[in-house]
Amino acid sequence: MFKKFRTAALLTAALATGSLALAAPASAAAPVATYNGACGSGYSVVNHANISTKGTVFLTYNSSNGYNCAVTVRANPGTALPMAVGLKRTSDSPSQAQQDEGNYTTYAGPVYRSAAGQCVDWFGTISGTNVNRNGTNCG
Repeated sequence: MFKKFRTAALLTAALATGSLALAAPASAAAPVATYNGACGSGYSVVNHANISTKGTVFLTYNSSNGYNCAVTVRANPGTALPMAVGLKRTSDSPSQAQQDEGNYTTYAGPVYRSAAGQCVDWFGTISGTNVNRNGTNCG
């Protein structure tokens, strides 16, 4: 129960604090980390957002099944750090987000959400630094 509440609180905080970040396009800068293919075959990167210089959260899409996938990848893998990734349809409540969080050496995720024809909200966190995008990749 506590973990579910904490997870929902993490997503809510990430979405609330990231609303100012929407002023810049999500892929304005080149990724500081390289997408690792964690989402599997058929998924192509459609968006990304750098988490400072710590890493990048990637949003991918599979046009054959209508699923989005998100993964947070560190720029410099090493000692395990707190990391998270989350993904939901914009129309969903925060409690419906698919999330993965823990202490990881390389990446958090992948997480998947069916969202063909809908906008998505997604976020990534590495060691206390958050980034999120709301209402992107519609359709």
